[in-house]
Amino acid sequence: MSESILTRKQLGELGERLAAAYLEQNGYQIHGRNWRCRTGEIDIIAMEGKVLVFVEVRTRSGRSTFGTPQESVNYKKQLQVMETAQWYIHRFQLQSLQPRFDVVSVLTDKAGQLVKLDHIQNAF
Repeated sequence: MSESILTRKQLGELGERLAAAYLEQNGYQIHGRNWRCRTGEIDIIAMEGKVLVFVEVRTRSGRSTFGTPQESVNYKKQLQVMETAQWYIHRFQLQSLQPRFDVVSVLTDKAGQLVKLDHIQNAF
């Protein structure tokens, strides 16, 4: 039986599912996934206690010569996530909550099996 190769979209969806499961196992309450507005998308929105956590998930498969998944969250992406988070906070009247921006990096093998998951709190 040969290993199947995941498409980029399938790999991203797998990474987000793995990240959400990890967060839930660690006491986070997931409030939303793939929330979109005109400024962009937030992969996962969760609560940890009284902290509103906006999570950017980055997934890669196999060995990469392009650095770690978390290194791909550049300044431009950080600004987009922060601007989208502001829309979310305003839209749902959540100004009383403390926001935080985390990155979860997921590394899988070519068949989609989890190799490593890193959760970076207060990533930016």
